[in-house]
Amino acid sequence: MSVRIGLVGTGTVGGGCIEILKKHHDDFIRHYGIDLELVRVCSHNPEQAVEHGVSDIFTQDYHELLADDSIDIIIELVGGTTVAKSIVLDSLAAGKNVVTANKALMATFGQEVFDAADAAGKEIAFEASVGGGIPIIDPLKHSLISNEISSVMGIVNGTTNYMLTRMGEAGLSYDEALREAQAQGFAEANPTADVDGLDAAAKIAILSSIAFNSRVVIGDVYTEGIRNISPVDLEAASDMGYCVKLLAIGHRRPEGIDVRVHPTMLPLNHQLSTVSGVFNAIYVTGDAVGETMFFGQGAGSGPAASAVMGDVLEVARHVMAGVKPLVGCTCTDKVPIIPMKELKMKYYVRFTVHDRIGVLASIASIFAEHNVSVYSVVQRGKKVGGKVDLVYVTHTACEADVSAVLEEIASLDDVLLAEPSVIRVED
Repeated sequence: MSVRIGLVGTGTVGGGCIEILKKHHDDFIRHYGIDLELVRVCSHNPEQAVEHGVSDIFTQDYHELLADDSIDIIIELVGGTTVAKSIVLDSLAAGKNVVTANKALMATFGQEVFDAADAAGKEIAFEASVGGGIPIIDPLKHSLISNEISSVMGIVNGTTNYMLTRMGEAGLSYDEALREAQAQGFAEANPTADVDGLDAAAKIAILSSIAFNSRVVIGDVYTEGIRNISPVDLEAASDMGYCVKLLAIGHRRPEGIDVRVHPTMLPLNHQLSTVSGVFNAIYVTGDAVGETMFFGQGAGSGPAASAVMGDVLEVARHVMAGVKPLVGCTCTDKVPIIPMKELKMKYYVRFTVHDRIGVLASIASIFAEHNVSVYSVVQRGKKVGGKVDLVYVTHTACEADVSAVLEEIASLDDVLLAEPSVIRVED
């Protein structure tokens, strides 16, 4: 018996899936008894079909795949939340199981997709939507299901991790690190989704939904990127025994779920501090298992296609066995999202100011007025053109109070950096 596959999308990941199917087809039969047959491929790019040797089964209309009653599984690799949403929902309605790598879709319309899968009695699998080739969604839904997960946090964007690594190691500016990442193929021409934290926000929404059994959507995630980070900040963090990472963080607290993405200072002895370059890692804490970390390449043709094909093989096993979906949506609880302004943590803040008498006193009085206690204040670097960098580290403070401090200090005539560098500390 063969399990018949339809593929929509022949870009980087789609091409990787085609190559894996060709290379390991016989291995899948020998090791797992599964004959995966790619019977239809859909894309807007006929030249990619020729490149991958599938022009004989190629179409530009995905509806042809829906009309083919012999297709068991459709792989959606188009991306986005418009056409891709239609493909996924239409495929489920047509009685097809679906495998997708679409983080934006699952983070925004996950409930609708799961409801459609339940109504059709079909599976939706999406391992590749987070962490590329790193197995994380399946472990959360299966291997760690006996745990109450208290925390899931990680480095889930290779572009920003590469940039911060290069800024720290080579002293590159943000702009220099971005240009290098683009030249190396690690950053898109338009890097907004990566550098502003939107990519990571979609991923932590998915992970938090699964880890905490409650629906978290991308709009719930406080999101802040790395545009205001400079080598000065990375050097200061290192001197204090920390490194800086763009972290996607989900914590379950007594009052609800704390979910956010922002630059974060981590102690150098934390396992995530060792993750450099384009690598990703996800750190999960459970009441029974304790602390675990999942590490690997988070993007690229091979790693992402590996995750997609892992899902395809698992769904194919269920098709061959004639079993219903084993684990569907687990987001059955309704846990409130804690507003960012209510959270309490330590903060690193850097201002660029005129080097004048009274500036320190003015800034210190504003911290005091808003009940934010300062642990230390240090001048970083040399005075240049009458300007200096002042670095403040606070004791634990409320986000709302710190925001009020930053807004008031930014209005001072002697403060030159309209948007200070703000890095939250995760001890």
